[in-house]
Amino acid sequence: MNFRKHFALPAAFLFAALALTGCQQGSGPATEAMSPATPQAIAAAPGGASSGASAAAVKSIHSPGIVATDEQLSAGQCSAKVVDAATGEYLPDPACTPGAADPAVTQDNIDSTICTSGYTATVRPPASNTDKVKAESLSEYGQTAVKTTEYDHLISLELGGTNSVSNLWPEPNKASATGTTNPKDAVENALHKAVCTHKVTLSAAQKAIAHNWVTAVKDLGL
Repeated sequence: MNFRKHFALPAAFLFAALALTGCQQGSGPATEAMSPATPQAIAAAPGGASSGASAAAVKSIHSPGIVATDEQLSAGQCSAKVVDAATGEYLPDPACTPGAADPAVTQDNIDSTICTSGYTATVRPPASNTDKVKAESLSEYGQTAVKTTEYDHLISLELGGTNSVSNLWPEPNKASATGTTNPKDAVENALHKAVCTHKVTLSAAQKAIAHNWVTAVKDLGL
């Protein structure tokens, strides 16, 4: 670099150039390693890993009864993060599964939507739709089909989550699991109860579970 030439520039121009250089640094997408073929072999990441976007509003997509393809992902592009494999605590790749909510569910209508028994059955897609998308998602996450893996909504339907690629992911389970019941289910139920008893807002619950479902209950002070 010719420092003399730079020093000869007017100060305002030099400061502008430096600011532009600073904005450009680190702007490229982060590169993730491909997940191994089986959930048990997924590379571990530090506990509490998250999207880093908890303060931002979640994506809004209305797609009752069918999975909306709002993202185009490639095989091996996504990588699940291990918080605690022994207890089945895995986080989705935030670049692939940031979470999304249904705009038809609002704080004002929770009593007639998510807090009404049977609501999720009215918006859940049939297996004929989800099976195809699940197979694609397994490939995108570099996983093979395992009977204990649940194709799960990151923001659950009972919290106003929506049916979209950006809100669904193949969630691995603990090694000792015999079915798809996993530790995230209890978190979803706890947040649903808190929302319906007005202890926390719908928006806060959605952001917390999308940010990091493992710590969501603690993060909300429940």
